[in-house]
Amino acid sequence: MYIFWLYRAYFPALMLGDRPAVFSDRRWFLCRFAVYMFVVKLALFFFGLGGVLELYDVMRTTFAARDFTDEPVADATLVRILDNARFAPSGGNRQGWKVVVVRDEATRARLGELIEPGFRSYVAQVQAGEAPWNTINASAVSDEQVAATTLPPGFVDKLTGAPVVLLVFVDLAVVASFDSGLDRIGLISGGSIYPFAWNILLAARNEGLGGTLTTFVGAQEPALHDLLGVPSQYAFAAMIPMGKPVKQLTKLSRKPVSEFAVLERFDGPALEV
Repeated sequence: MYIFWLYRAYFPALMLGDRPAVFSDRRWFLCRFAVYMFVVKLALFFFGLGGVLELYDVMRTTFAARDFTDEPVADATLVRILDNARFAPSGGNRQGWKVVVVRDEATRARLGELIEPGFRSYVAQVQAGEAPWNTINASAVSDEQVAATTLPPGFVDKLTGAPVVLLVFVDLAVVASFDSGLDRIGLISGGSIYPFAWNILLAARNEGLGGTLTTFVGAQEPALHDLLGVPSQYAFAAMIPMGKPVKQLTKLSRKPVSEFAVLERFDGPALEV
């Protein structure tokens, strides 16, 4: 409000540079600077040059969007999103990502077919009270139970029916897998691809778009490779349906910091203020 008062009260002097008697030279300089910066920020906002949201706002309001309007996503918008997402970190800065942009209806339909088996197992395991697709506790759900499981209506169609679908792959020939010799599922290679995938969603949010990072189709990776002509050294990392969300959520539910951050040791006291 103070900026608006200055603007209204001293607009002629601000434009001409004449200092009112009530201001010292230093104070007048600071006032002019503040008003000019405010005007510049407004111009950047209205002309789309300075981004729409502050970083923390984007981080706290980027949700898993699956319901989209029919508004198309232009190639120019996708290029702008990917042009910013590409500054994500990767091991050795090797940037081993590859993005396949899918709009073709037949390809979308086939993606839906490939998603269903993994998703059906996921739903069956959740209904049985399990943590789905878990590598620590093997599923006790039988193949017969999976086959008899009814999928939530329309869920897969929402993923494949988005205005555009991005398939993100990573070149395994350029990523470092420091945990490859351990007796567990490997995770470290993901550090060279998932920051990029998340950057895509953050950039989409800044464009007024939304999406979700889903991996159901990964259970059918060989068939996915065949469908999209992907070389064998590339691993599937994420499928990101993207579009204009029907509704933009602004309040997301997450655990507080004190529940997951500790001091010095895994069993140390909670980090809190």
